[in-house]
Amino acid sequence: MRNQIIAHRYAKALIDLAVERGELDTVVIKDIETIRAAITKEFNSIMTSPVYSDVQKIKIFKAVFSGRISDLTFSFFNLVFSKSRELLFSEIAAAFMEQYREIKGIEILELTTAVEISDELKESMGQRFAALKRFENKKLEIVTKVRPEIIGGFIAKTRDIMFDASIRNDLNAIGRQFVENMYVHKMR
Repeated sequence: MRNQIIAHRYAKALIDLAVERGELDTVVIKDIETIRAAITKEFNSIMTSPVYSDVQKIKIFKAVFSGRISDLTFSFFNLVFSKSRELLFSEIAAAFMEQYREIKGIEILELTTAVEISDELKESMGQRFAALKRFENKKLEIVTKVRPEIIGGFIAKTRDIMFDASIRNDLNAIGRQFVENMYVHKMR
């Protein structure tokens, strides 16, 4: 919990600085996406390893991201390393993206299906959800997942709601009805 609070504070500092410099959309968001895409298990283990000094970690970071991220983002992560907060590297990037989406009114809609769906179907479902009053004045960003165990249908989930229209959910509901035996008069 404490790490999340610290990560959110660092992310807020970067957002505030980017907004102040007018670089939120043009540079920093691309930089954070570049960094998040490059964070592998190996990269993370190097950045969190006590074997490497802060200076060595900055050199590694510079070698990996030189020319790929802005000076602002690079300076910010130099500060993160100098304050020995590299353990929060991934959390800071995730918190930044969360705060960015909140500022821009972007809502993530996680759409889980049993099989891969076409882009047309994904777009159609996104439009249907976007038409709901709950998503008024929001831009939906659809993230798809495939989980064959739901058998069919879909599960749509946002930060605070979930709509389960999967076959697995229907079968579980039918199973509960059989267990309860709703159609047999209960004796008192």
